[in-house]
Amino acid sequence: MKITRSELREKIMTILYQINIYKKDNIDYKVENVIKENYRSENEFVNSIVYGVLDKESEIDGIINKYLKNWTISRLGNIDRAIFRMSVYELLYTDTPHVVSINEGIELSKKYSDVDVTKMLNAVLDNILNNEVKND
Repeated sequence: MKITRSELREKIMTILYQINIYKKDNIDYKVENVIKENYRSENEFVNSIVYGVLDKESEIDGIINKYLKNWTISRLGNIDRAIFRMSVYELLYTDTPHVVSINEGIELSKKYSDVDVTKMLNAVLDNILNNEVKND
């Protein structure tokens, strides 16, 4: 059975959430093991997003913080951080159509966050799209 990109993003969110918990609690982990625990098959999309977010995390957090009003990413819950980082990474560093990147993040936020976080995510992604994304 083929898994959709939306389902893969949910797996990625879970992986990033788990890694964030490990970092916060100073627990040793290997990224590849966390990926395998959450998604048994090898998948280039999953690997590229997870490793990409981790590689660019401080840059992504800086951009997110730039557009959060009276808030910082460090104040968000772990699930929310995972969704924000994944959405921003996909918006800035992949060939995924912008509308898809934004919509997928919003849908995950609707499912796993509260309405205020979803509104915040929508505003941040809109600002990043309008101010940070290079129009080729």
